Amino acid sequence: MEAQKPSYLTEFKTNFSAGLVVFLVALPLCLGIALASGTPPLSGIVAGIIGGIVIGFLSTSHISVSGPAAGLVSVILAAMAQLGAFDLFLCAVIIAGAIQLILGFLRAGSIAEYMPTAVIEGMLAGIGILIMLKQLPYAFGGNSGDNWQTLLTQPHLGASFITIISLFIILFWKNIAGVFKNIPAALIAVIVSTIISIIFQKMGNHWTLDAHQLVLLPNPRGIEDIKNMITLPNIAGFKNSYVWITGATMAIVASIETLLSIEAADHLDKQRRITDTNHELRAQGIGNIIAGLLGGLPVTSVIVRSSANADAGATRKTATIVHGFLLLVCVLTMAPLLNRIPLASLAAVLILVGYKLARPSVIKHFWQKGWYQFVPFFSTMIAVVQFDLLKGVGIGLIISIIFILQNHMKRAYYLSREQLADAKVIELSLAEEVSFLNKAAIKKTLKNIRRNSTLIINASNSLYISSDVMDLIEDFSNITAKEKNIRVILRGFKANHDYENEPLNHHVHIHHHSVI
Repeated sequence: MEAQKPSYLTEFKTNFSAGLVVFLVALPLCLGIALASGTPPLSGIVAGIIGGIVIGFLSTSHISVSGPAAGLVSVILAAMAQLGAFDLFLCAVIIAGAIQLILGFLRAGSIAEYMPTAVIEGMLAGIGILIMLKQLPYAFGGNSGDNWQTLLTQPHLGASFITIISLFIILFWKNIAGVFKNIPAALIAVIVSTIISIIFQKMGNHWTLDAHQLVLLPNPRGIEDIKNMITLPNIAGFKNSYVWITGATMAIVASIETLLSIEAADHLDKQRRITDTNHELRAQGIGNIIAGLLGGLPVTSVIVRSSANADAGATRKTATIVHGFLLLVCVLTMAPLLNRIPLASLAAVLILVGYKLARPSVIKHFWQKGWYQFVPFFSTMIAVVQFDLLKGVGIGLIISIIFILQNHMKRAYYLSREQLADAKVIELSLAEEVSFLNKAAIKKTLKNIRRNSTLIINASNSLYISSDVMDLIEDFSNITAKEKNIRVILRGFKANHDYENEPLNHHVHIHHHSVI
């Protein structure tokens, strides 16, 4: 027993160190996502704390880290614009959590697998573009209500300088950091920007940042202050239909993002442990219910923090829980320091987060895959930016389904063209599954069969043929074929097809051999 203690202590030390790294990555992201969402900065920290401590404890994933996610920014922005009050929005977070909890009990942990990749990537790219557009005002010293085009011509010099410095640090930190390259670049950017902001303030010139250009967190001095920091949900929100729509939308998006992140985190796990996705949905649901009750943003499993966790050597979910506790200690003891952080530096962090979601290489990737993948991807991306996330995903799904149906109809059969020079003998080989959706394509092909030819309809590979298609073949064989003097030979039709085409057997003999 004593020999195992050093191993346990070593493992705890490793996971504590990983938790510290994740905390350093998560802190600017929690603040930045709250900024991007148009909600109080504290809401992002609360979400990070709940994602770390509550979901970290409940989850079966040893690598995944949960917290506020960029993927929900567009939904939150739209909800805040519509509802106008954060306490009403919190009701939607509770609803989202309840739906996730139900989905977990319904064993819906595989729902993400039914979403086309093109639509998911298009959704994320659209969110990335929205994040970049929404952060431009902060990057140039304004706020969310300012016209960023005006700010480009009349920028605040201090905020603009901080944005440029922050972008430079994040982009080139690994190249210039040397032995410090493992320190998160976003954290370094925030620290350097804060120092620059303090220097501007000491200089007292027009480069100085105003109070509205800095983070604003409450500074608790006792238990009562801590209680007052927490925004409670307004139960009147449960009577608002838009709150329920928002809750359902967030539940779907958060669940999909969580399941995708969990899959990625399992791949990052060196021990190759597999997470129970249904259990994960239940854990996320409980976490979001608590987040809504305590004034936090909705929470999902997030790949950036999960990746940082794995890279830092995490082996147990201890690391995730440690990062949550560090966020809690930070907000309770370091609020005055956090309130010196320029919003411009957080905007720079988020602009690059948005860029990674909508980077040109992703667009190029789907372009190279062809129209079948590119059109749903691009349509979803544009629709998310132009309308909202729910409509964007809906449009993307509809377009994907159209392409799938079109492709399915094309693949219902194979038309042999080896003997089509004189069009005397044609073989039509049916696919494994031939549904009513294939009827139109098969009908068009049969219509184009020339007079005085021989048509072989081969069902040797078919496990299912719909009655609609069987009726079509029957009508063609007994009416059209006779009118055009076409000899029809049916080959390979199995006994399980007979119940659908009994009338056909009275008119045309079904051949079960492989040659004419």
